[in-house]
Amino acid sequence: MTRGLTLFNLLTVVVAVVLDQAIKAVVVATMPLHSAIEILPFLALFHARNTGIAFSMFAGLGDVGLSLLAAAVLAVVLFLWWKTPAGRKLTHFGLAIIVGGAIGNLIDRTRLGYVVDYVYFHTPAFDFAVFNLADAFITVGAVIILLDEFVLAGMGRKQAAEKHGD
Repeated sequence: MTRGLTLFNLLTVVVAVVLDQAIKAVVVATMPLHSAIEILPFLALFHARNTGIAFSMFAGLGDVGLSLLAAAVLAVVLFLWWKTPAGRKLTHFGLAIIVGGAIGNLIDRTRLGYVVDYVYFHTPAFDFAVFNLADAFITVGAVIILLDEFVLAGMGRKQAAEKHGD
């Protein structure tokens, strides 16, 4: 990685962690647990605690087990990030926001023993899990990486093949 790309990636991670932790702090300070503030007919702020990982999976592993699992996943993502060519800037951005989100949730898990969640999408017929900005960073980062890998990089390979007459 180039120095500029490394600095941009680190800044992206720091901004993601700070935003995540700041919003969680405001939710905890201003909303009682399990209280809701309706924003739109399908969107509410809802103060919740997630003792598992995404969608409360693996809640039975306990704090230490979940923290170790999260740290292992973070280590794998960091390794993949390190191996990603510098030219894949969109993938680097996706990995940076994934790392920022993972660190934000890992901070909660190790400090509190649970993750603070607060975004609640719902309709009369459908309830989606309560999540937070860190979860959104992880999800959006994964989508960005998939888009870059399977759509944009594929288009680049196709254009290169056409240019060389393959």
